[in-house]
Amino acid sequence: MKGFGVHTSMWTMHWDRAGAERTIPSAAAYKMDFIEIALLNTSIVDAEHTRDLLDKYEIQAVCSLGLPEENWASINPEGAAAHLTKAIDKTVEMGGLAVSGVTYGGIGQRTGVPPTQEEYDNVARALDVAAKHAKKCGIALGIEPVNRYENHLLNTGWQAKQLIEKVGSDNIFIHLDTYHMNIEEKGAANGILDAREHLRYIHLSESDRGTPGEGCCDWDEVYGTLAAIGFDGGLAMESFINMPPEVGYGLAVWRPVANSFEEVMDKGLPFLRNKAAQYRLV
Repeated sequence: MKGFGVHTSMWTMHWDRAGAERTIPSAAAYKMDFIEIALLNTSIVDAEHTRDLLDKYEIQAVCSLGLPEENWASINPEGAAAHLTKAIDKTVEMGGLAVSGVTYGGIGQRTGVPPTQEEYDNVARALDVAAKHAKKCGIALGIEPVNRYENHLLNTGWQAKQLIEKVGSDNIFIHLDTYHMNIEEKGAANGILDAREHLRYIHLSESDRGTPGEGCCDWDEVYGTLAAIGFDGGLAMESFINMPPEVGYGLAVWRPVANSFEEVMDKGLPFLRNKAAQYRLV
């Protein structure tokens, strides 16, 4: 997971054959190093077809997901482990490098009260099983802290570090996201510094999830701190244009956050790449 990537939500949230055929050539045309596949439904994925396209266009892939309610790790660790195992197997079949995202819970999961020790114990049990399976399969497992409105369990880089240490696996990495950091961290630099020894992946997402460079994220702080810690992992642009209702609900995306796909790709992507070059990250 190195270089620049893009979340496949720019083209589709349904990773069937049509979604793969629409996305992979388009991402390659923008000279992306990798794509991040939204692995929301493994049953519609034609893994061999995806792998052939990735090979044809010489582009790598990671997969990301959030757990469905019936398999939230804090209340059903066995179900969560089984769900993650299936996702890991499908990722391996596609030739992917990692599974990441809200692998510890659900997008939109909140109990209304602070997390309990029992919840964290259950999450650690599920992640331990999943990490061991991922390691056996030769891929990595990531955890992405998200904001308090989307999940009550993991919101900051420091919490992610604590969870990894609780699990005790050397195969779990931290996946930060500038959109969530802009809400939760006491400065993006602190989140990056807290996560640094485990940080291998970051979503570059604007404060409104729209076009990077046109919101409130402090990109110089983000890139400067990444450069200071010697970050050499994946830089993935994530902006949401057209969300299906079941995804938009969990993310609380109720309106267009950019005028068009072209605005994000043709303005936001060069902005992020130029910043990365300025700070010698690429």
